[in-house]
Amino acid sequence: MTDSHAEGRCPWCGTTDPLYIAYHDEEWGVPEYDARALWEKLVLDGFQAGLAWITILRKREGLRDAFDGFDPEKVARYGEVDIERLLNDPRIIRSRAKINAAIRGAQIWLEMRDNGEDFSEWLWSFVGGAPIQNEWAGFRDAPTQTPQSEAMAKALKKRGFNFCGPVIVYAFMQAVGMVNDHQSRCFRHREVRAMARH
Repeated sequence: MTDSHAEGRCPWCGTTDPLYIAYHDEEWGVPEYDARALWEKLVLDGFQAGLAWITILRKREGLRDAFDGFDPEKVARYGEVDIERLLNDPRIIRSRAKINAAIRGAQIWLEMRDNGEDFSEWLWSFVGGAPIQNEWAGFRDAPTQTPQSEAMAKALKKRGFNFCGPVIVYAFMQAVGMVNDHQSRCFRHREVRAMARH
């Protein structure tokens, strides 16, 4: 069986790992507007710091299970017993700093919600509420950070989030469809463009 999409697909996901290819073909760049899902993706990008994204994809289900489905209500209440449990869980990235950042992020997410701020609307405001549609001949033409990711990273840090520098934030923006960085000949470029809210 041949893959009719292989020729135009963004090459960063490779050609052999079905998990990575499925992530590219089904998730990456799809506009995400759900506030909880956006927080989960931000946490996962924070866990990726210093690692390859495929490492996170392989551990994602374990991370979701270990972190109670990334339910901010539950994660925000984690104490030292939970931190120790997580540090001893081989299914996740066992970094105390990243675990603490996830817990603090859940607390900030709840504070924002309780103050009437929608996390999704707030994040999307950095791109004017609609995905930036780029036209890159090759995926390597895309930047690693932009003025928008720098502004979002600065604002996240001011709120108290960690592991959210401008490069991590730009990877997050690409993943959640705030920017469409599929290369222009990739079959997903047009599909993702069509999913944008106007």
